[in-house]
Amino acid sequence: MFRFLAHRPRRAALLLALLFPLTLLAAPRPAKLTNGPVALKTTDGVQLFASVTGQGVPCVFVHGGPGAWSGMPEQLAGPLLNDRLQMIWLDQRGCGRSQNAPRHDYSLARLVQDLEDVRQQLGLESWVLMAHSFGGTIATEYAARHPERVRGLVLVECTLNLPASMQDMIQSGFDFVQVPDRTPYLDQGKPVQERFGLMVQHFNEHNVWRQLQYTTDAGFDSVSKADESNPHTGNEFGQYAMGISDYQRDFTALTPDIKAPVLVMTGKRDLCIGANHYKLFRFPRQQVALMQTGHVPFVEEPEAFRQAVLTWLKKLPRRAA
Repeated sequence: MFRFLAHRPRRAALLLALLFPLTLLAAPRPAKLTNGPVALKTTDGVQLFASVTGQGVPCVFVHGGPGAWSGMPEQLAGPLLNDRLQMIWLDQRGCGRSQNAPRHDYSLARLVQDLEDVRQQLGLESWVLMAHSFGGTIATEYAARHPERVRGLVLVECTLNLPASMQDMIQSGFDFVQVPDRTPYLDQGKPVQERFGLMVQHFNEHNVWRQLQYTTDAGFDSVSKADESNPHTGNEFGQYAMGISDYQRDFTALTPDIKAPVLVMTGKRDLCIGANHYKLFRFPRQQVALMQTGHVPFVEEPEAFRQAVLTWLKKLPRRAA
């Protein structure tokens, strides 16, 4: 009797397999991602905004700032990418069209979890992450924590060591501003953040940011015009981020262990991140695209930017999204 009972479930399973083979054997397919605005909610209740455009491999854009938004790159980089990538233009919490965090949680762990919340809500098994500037810290941390979800990384003029980039900007700043005594800016006994803060005062006073980031006035004007439509619904992340120690870490230490394919795009005239900053990266599957640009290559060399991405995409291993 016990032997008979033990075999009944097995027989029932065999009968079901014969009657409904497709139901049992076919793996469930994720829902197709539809283009258009998307309202998302994180696991701690913050409303995030995203816009989905294009077709092809799913790719989330991790914008910089800290405290910028994805509307500017959607307008200026989107037309270069939409025929090969299905872009997810996400505004981070406390940025652009997304809400501020009610409890002011802008920790790195929370921003990484936000990305994972978005991936799950969109029904994606995996995706490419394309980051710009400060967004590289968040994207690299995500790739280290969720390697099985990352098909590849595209790092566009990204800093992975913010203090090192600050040091480079201090040094570059001397080419644009005159200071009576350089000692306070170069004193290694003081934190680089403190010394950088002194230099930022001169950057703001003499409008040096444009020269550090752009090789042409046209590039600056294009970005400025695109940013005019930022509603600043979320406006806190930039205020809190620079005071959070996790963002000051050296993320280049993570790079040797990230096995996903990586495209690094770097401008020889980007004085904001540092023209040689990319040389600190040690991704095992790294491809570098050197460009004659400043900080925003998709504005200053749009065709070179597009070709670099398309060439890299051709080598990306196929995987179901």
